[in-house]
Amino acid sequence: MIPNPRAILLSSSGAGFGFGIKCLMENRAQKKDYLHYNHTDRCRNARWTSRESYQFMYERPWQEVLDFYSHAVNGRLSLSSLGTETVRDHDDTEIQPVCNTAELNRAPGKDGTGRWARATFKIVLSYHGNSFDGWQKQPELNTVQGVVEKSLGKFVDEKKAQQLKDRCLPIEGCAVVAGRTDKGVTALRQVCSFYTWRTDVKPQDIEGSINNAAPGKLRVLSVSQVSRMFHPNFSAKWRRYLYIFPLKDGENMEPNFAIWEDVENIREEEHRDKIEALHGECKDEILNNLVLSQDDEEPASANKPQTFSIMRVNQLLRKLEGKLLSYKMFARDTKASRNEGPPTECFVYHARAMEARLPCLDQGVGRSVMCVELVANRFLRKMVRVLVATAIREAAAGAGEDALLKLMDATCRRATAPPAPPDGLSLVDE
Repeated sequence: MIPNPRAILLSSSGAGFGFGIKCLMENRAQKKDYLHYNHTDRCRNARWTSRESYQFMYERPWQEVLDFYSHAVNGRLSLSSLGTETVRDHDDTEIQPVCNTAELNRAPGKDGTGRWARATFKIVLSYHGNSFDGWQKQPELNTVQGVVEKSLGKFVDEKKAQQLKDRCLPIEGCAVVAGRTDKGVTALRQVCSFYTWRTDVKPQDIEGSINNAAPGKLRVLSVSQVSRMFHPNFSAKWRRYLYIFPLKDGENMEPNFAIWEDVENIREEEHRDKIEALHGECKDEILNNLVLSQDDEEPASANKPQTFSIMRVNQLLRKLEGKLLSYKMFARDTKASRNEGPPTECFVYHARAMEARLPCLDQGVGRSVMCVELVANRFLRKMVRVLVATAIREAAAGAGEDALLKLMDATCRRATAPPAPPDGLSLVDE
């Protein structure tokens, strides 16, 4: 069952705050008001609500996408089998090496600390997101980091092993990663690093240990010894994500927007009356986040466009290319406005959408899918999934090509769609 949006209760006056909350709680079962962004453009009546967008994104055959990623992780299929030129496999010539051979083979320094004697290994992993609870290690959860670090425990040097024993901690290695993936997100080329002061550790030993930890779910693509200056995060010049969105029959078509040109917003006056009834600081918040009632759905919601054009999605995304923009409205689980912490600006190199077809190992005809490719210097939390869902929503509503750019200036994250399912997302390379 699809979860309902979160209800936000507001009191119309400071003096009657307690009484207002009590009355609202008593009437909660009879009527519920939910906030959504006050879009004012011409296609506002054709645009899906958050609930409608959620349903549209989740009610589709995701298992076929998960099966493709499983085959790709295990080397049975590759991105080139999708049959599109834009979605290509990784090419090592695209990225300059972090260090040269002379630096890699440099003799350890004699500074008395021995820090130059440690061996650093670059590990490139591929794992199936649906088989893990994300990358970051968490208690009682099956995470990629937890499996990898447990496999690296046998290569920890004696000094660190003793320190862990003294603290009653398991003997595990420490894997530093370029970017953490959420639960359900697949990685086709995730880069991490591990270092040890042991001199007898070989790359093939590390590869075998990790591959034996979760066969069929986690696979090592390569292990190489690199300079101790290598850092997966700071050494990465860009990151590339791919989102595969399964299509239903006849879904890749332009909706008929003519029927929405003369549609009257019959709820506008009702919502305006609600807003005028409020005052003070709460009013400013409501003006940016209009209320929709769960028990009073829009009459034409069932008749809203249920198809979208991949070409229109591509037009929306291409407007993001070559620009340094703040994507705080497309992030989740982070503060939208902050004076401290990392910046929200991202530079998108490539953003495009194209139609492809999932391959079949039995030589049959695979399902048509939309592939969204995003390449940027950095990504915010859940940014790719929100971008994909919002682009599809705007394309279905018939928004202009600059719709995503205009949403950058929104005052509330409700202006963008809920994140698309993690099942379709994969970290391709970095």
